[in-house]
Amino acid sequence: MTEKQDHHHDHQHRQHIREETIDSIGHEPNSNDLMSEVGNTHLSGVKTTQRSEHSPCNNPERQPPAFEVSFGPNDKDNPKNWPQWYRLWTVLGVAFSAWVIVLNSTSYTPIIPGLAEQFRSTTTIVTLGITTYLFGLAVGALVLAPMSEMHGRRPVYLVCMVLSTILIIPAALATSLAEILVVRFFVAFFGAALVSNSPGTVVDVASPKNRTFYMSLWSLASLNGPTTGAIIGGFVFQDLGWRWNSWVVLILSGACIVVMFSIKETYAPALLREKVAILQKETDDSRWWCQYDRKVSQMQLIKTSLGRPFVLACTEPILWFFNIWMSVLYGILYLCFVAYPIIFEEHRGWSVGVSGLGFTGIGIGTMSVVFLEPLLRRLIQSHPRDPVTGKIPPEATGRVMAIGAVLAPIGQLGFTWTSLPTSIHWIAPIIFGVPFGAGNTISFVYGTDYLAGVYGMYAASALAGNAVIRSIFGGLLPLAGRSMYDSLTPRWAGTLLGLLELVLAPVPFVFWRYGKQIRAKSKALQAINALEVVKH
Repeated sequence: MTEKQDHHHDHQHRQHIREETIDSIGHEPNSNDLMSEVGNTHLSGVKTTQRSEHSPCNNPERQPPAFEVSFGPNDKDNPKNWPQWYRLWTVLGVAFSAWVIVLNSTSYTPIIPGLAEQFRSTTTIVTLGITTYLFGLAVGALVLAPMSEMHGRRPVYLVCMVLSTILIIPAALATSLAEILVVRFFVAFFGAALVSNSPGTVVDVASPKNRTFYMSLWSLASLNGPTTGAIIGGFVFQDLGWRWNSWVVLILSGACIVVMFSIKETYAPALLREKVAILQKETDDSRWWCQYDRKVSQMQLIKTSLGRPFVLACTEPILWFFNIWMSVLYGILYLCFVAYPIIFEEHRGWSVGVSGLGFTGIGIGTMSVVFLEPLLRRLIQSHPRDPVTGKIPPEATGRVMAIGAVLAPIGQLGFTWTSLPTSIHWIAPIIFGVPFGAGNTISFVYGTDYLAGVYGMYAASALAGNAVIRSIFGGLLPLAGRSMYDSLTPRWAGTLLGLLELVLAPVPFVFWRYGKQIRAKSKALQAINALEVVKH
């Protein structure tokens, strides 16, 4: 890597860490906060900045640079300098864990009829198992995200994975439906840490030349969790019964724990704080410090993590439109896990296991987006750069999002009008699952990319609010699936959903064309720009 590339990479890494940590200050950032984020990571080995024992951590001007602790370019403790094979193993490990957690959200759907019969309940009530699980993922992501800033990623992964795994046992042994519904919330609550924090782990270990490849591996696993969960869950329920759906997830979760024990800490602030503590103990000198050495209470971090996402979601017009658009797509995606069994099992007479194969079209669509990422990224890079900053504006993502906004309703409407009557060959609706899966994946991935590019230091909060609202839609829409398909018939229920997607399709087109003007009127973005001026 050339010196120029190394400097660019280092700058990107510091910016990533800054965006994660500044959200945890607990108050609106000021010039001191911004200055405390500045650090020199080009010095080799460990260096020093002695600071007074009582000097505040967010006042680096009072901390002599001679005792600052930071990573050097060839520091073996820096996760980006780990051996290639171990960094790849780390990415595969967190990707596998995220896949298992997401898989559990839909491996439940094939057993809904079995649970309804076992506990003499209605399909709608049993479907609440999807709702409670998605709600658990949303709440867990908000509450547990600050924990990694306090304690690092590894201990959060291990504790949460163990708790999530243990709680699967009561679900497998449940004697009432209420037990299953409640337990699934907490399984997802703790499992959320593996989903929400794992992209950060990928960034922690990735270099610029392999970041896209690593993120594609993670995306391939996590984005295919829903489709593979429905397929695996169908065959397990068919051959072994509904309790084994939980036992299989328990086995996979146990494997995740084993993998997580083999993965070291990757979060740079946690590693540097650990270095500081070791040096302070070895030298009996409390003046060692690092740029992430903050004294913020855990309760303050949680308050910020819970509060700011909803403030932004309620006050930012950009988020109003994106949250509605992406949430409706997400809700319809999860409603498919109720609709597909109606089509393939009840109308076409397929078995529970084989009907799960109907989701292969959606899975292929999802994977195609991952494999086409270099082409889509090139399309974004071809966008004219901002003449003032010289950077590619967030609106460059708009043309890719627009593709997703068009593909999703095409897939939904095509599936609806070819799924019935049964005289139409079964391959037709499955093929239409490809544009549906691709459209949804493009919308989620590049919609997230757009919001991250727009909100900068507030990206974590903006995306957290988006994830919560998506999970609410994803949890609630499936509850209406059975009654909607029964009262409207599958054809017209599916058509209604496709038309809803079509109505919302202009959202990315509008932001592609007028995004710059809309951003200029955002109060939150005006504040961010002002802080950037202070920083520079």
